[in-house]
Amino acid sequence: GQVSRLRAYMHQLKPQATETTVRFETAPGKQMQVDWAEFRRGKNRLAAFIATLGYSRASYVEYVTNETLDTLLSCHCHAFDYFGGIPNQILYDNMKTVIIERDAYGEGCHRLQSGFWDFAKHYNFEPKVCRPYRPQTKGKVERFIHYLKNSFYYPLESELNAQGLFLDKDTASIKVLQWLNTIANQRVHGTTHEIPLKRLIEEQPYLQQIPHAYRGKSVFAEKLCDTSPLL
Repeated sequence: GQVSRLRAYMHQLKPQATETTVRFETAPGKQMQVDWAEFRRGKNRLAAFIATLGYSRASYVEYVTNETLDTLLSCHCHAFDYFGGIPNQILYDNMKTVIIERDAYGEGCHRLQSGFWDFAKHYNFEPKVCRPYRPQTKGKVERFIHYLKNSFYYPLESELNAQGLFLDKDTASIKVLQWLNTIANQRVHGTTHEIPLKRLIEEQPYLQQIPHAYRGKSVFAEKLCDTSPLL
């Protein structure tokens, strides 16, 4: 019942310091963040490939029915075309079409999927992967996914359902491109306080030129995989 005991007890209840996430900005052309977003499961599965440039916050979205390596690479090519170039670095989570084994060759030295690594070499970008259970590392694309769902997907799905129509992959991809060009990439961004498409024009001179079309993995590239990237 003494005051000193009460103070000692209250001291134990003092909030402990927690890990904070520091927002960081990237230079023009430096980084693109990529992720998948799932919208429907089962027989009529629907997902989306999302890519966001770190500097301009311009985003590209493409709806798909699977997340295979071929689909992932195809979506990358379409994103490069949409942005008008290739960033120096692309950030991913731990998707199996990108990374096979973390720290395979020592801490921070991972084994990448061989076909993906060959694709990255062809387009001359550096793949980077987030630490496990740290989705905030690629917070720019994560925040855009929430915006995409609430501003585009759910309203469109509700509108079509009311008309007795079903939202398929092709319709979603056509509609989302219109939404990107007229709304998402034309709005004043909450962090930069600028319009993404205007900043994209500033960023494009810093993006790498798009090379000739990728033709697939070579036998030599398969062998390189075992001594590949330090991430």
